[in-house]
Amino acid sequence: MTTVPTLELRGVDKAFGPVQALSSVNLVAKAGEVTALVGDNGAGKSTLVKCIGGIHRIDAGELLFDGTAHSVAEPRDAARLGVEIVHQDLALCDNLDVVGNMFLGREHLTRLHTLDENSMETLARQALDSLSVTTIRSARQLVASLSGGQRQTVAIAKAVLWQSKIVILDEPTAALGVAQTAQVLDLVRRLAEQGVAVILVSHNMNDVLRVADSIAVLFLGRTAAQVRRAEVTQTQVVELITTGRSGALGLSPTQAGATL
Repeated sequence: MTTVPTLELRGVDKAFGPVQALSSVNLVAKAGEVTALVGDNGAGKSTLVKCIGGIHRIDAGELLFDGTAHSVAEPRDAARLGVEIVHQDLALCDNLDVVGNMFLGREHLTRLHTLDENSMETLARQALDSLSVTTIRSARQLVASLSGGQRQTVAIAKAVLWQSKIVILDEPTAALGVAQTAQVLDLVRRLAEQGVAVILVSHNMNDVLRVADSIAVLFLGRTAAQVRRAEVTQTQVVELITTGRSGALGLSPTQAGATL
């Protein structure tokens, strides 16, 4: 029995004037898996993420969520479909604590229309505990006092708090040290284990090979291939990234660009 992917892109095109940023892009992201999205600079990764998130509207193709095609015209459409994007800059407010950041724009109010601090703190702590987070001692810590790895933890836990079905992580380990990188990657795996479809955008092959179940490669705005991590070597993935060729994987020209 084939499981319906949480997210599937079919033949997605996006142009900016005369520049064709994406051409017939296919992608599959399944619940409970980490799908790595890789490619050289200019391959179209950022544009693709913005199309999924509703920042850019696609020109052609389909975005299917749980097997049903949806129009994603703005970020609110994506949010309603369960998409959460953790951008590289994290979009966290240094002057707020962990709870304030996790509920920013979606605060709980009491019957007197004051902030329900107790319920928000309880739910924030539950989200952190569900990911077995031990690096943040208090949900009342100011984000300004947190390390890079701890900030990533807050951003990922926020996605759990709002029961997102698809979480896109944009270079989550950039500028992190070895220990913090290991902590964040463990968190990525735990997020997938909760049944979330995780899309990891990364240039770091070590990170990709460590946590990915599936690897989708973009080359000059097209899908070079999507392959199972267990079936490829680092050399083969790098070849796809740098040349767009997939001969080493035994894929025919018609299969290259198909999702496996």
